[in-house]
Amino acid sequence: MSQRMALYMQDKHPIRYEIEMVKYAEERGFSEIWQADTRLARDCVVMMSAFLAETKRMRFGSGVLPIWTRNPAVIAATWSTMWELAGKTADGRSRVMLGLGAWWEPISSRVGVNRTKSLTAMRENIEAIRQLFRMEEVTYQGQFVNLDRVKLDVAFGDTSPRDIPIYIGATGPKMLELSGEICDGVVLNYVVSVDYIRDAVERTRIGAERAGKTLDDVDRPELLVCCLSDDDPQAAMMEGKALVAYYLGTEPHIMKASNVDEDLIQRVQEYVGWPATEEDYRRAATIIPDEIVRNLMAVGTTRQCQDKVAEYIDAGVTCPILYPMMDDIKPVIDAFSHWQP
Repeated sequence: MSQRMALYMQDKHPIRYEIEMVKYAEERGFSEIWQADTRLARDCVVMMSAFLAETKRMRFGSGVLPIWTRNPAVIAATWSTMWELAGKTADGRSRVMLGLGAWWEPISSRVGVNRTKSLTAMRENIEAIRQLFRMEEVTYQGQFVNLDRVKLDVAFGDTSPRDIPIYIGATGPKMLELSGEICDGVVLNYVVSVDYIRDAVERTRIGAERAGKTLDDVDRPELLVCCLSDDDPQAAMMEGKALVAYYLGTEPHIMKASNVDEDLIQRVQEYVGWPATEEDYRRAATIIPDEIVRNLMAVGTTRQCQDKVAEYIDAGVTCPILYPMMDDIKPVIDAFSHWQP
């Protein structure tokens, strides 16, 4: 079986260009696209729908939709609609996947969301959405999810169950275990080390076994930044440093998961807050050592990037979801089209 390869689309590139690159990736054999629900920049539902309308074979997932932003019944209806739009793959699988996340600070509190008991909230959402995907009438009384005789009341269309796989975008150990326990898969985070991924996969295995499953029963795609340039590897390194600066400044929990030095996190946060400008990221990038970037992503020439991606696969990743940070996405697609680690 050939290695699954995916692209991650966020808001780095113009939308029309991304649509063309998605079509190109499909032609070149990529299996799927995972679309970010990017802060308050791009909505994953809009983007996934646009991609689905322009493709025939690829699968599309949300990477990831915050559970706090939509009612679970609305989430189920939205993905049911995309399921209808997409059709199925040649082997009968859904072309859409639902990836859910617990969101992050400071954005959640700034829009009035109180992120309490995220594990409970995630479990309740997934349990309710699964029942709705089965086209059942759902009554659910939880701490966060409350549904009273609700169903996907399709009147004229296909009323068969929606076989849509559900993933959690997880970083912390408890959320990783929950993913293994109740989900079809886990979307592993990016800008993390290979050692972190090994531990995350082990946490996922623990959760799977809790539910009587094996690790092989849980898909493990991972977002993986790819800064690739054969012409100018140093420019690729600077792109990588700018992204690391962003995460050091705005999502330090991800950096701590990979044991990045606390002093460096604090120094970068003097430059970068939220929201920050591209100039802020570039200034902060100058204080980040090359070895930290190499430890957290695929960066450099085609061969260097391929070798790094192979390390993540060896650590337990089932499908690398490459996030191209250079302006030109095509070299990344070409480098990993029909590639075998």
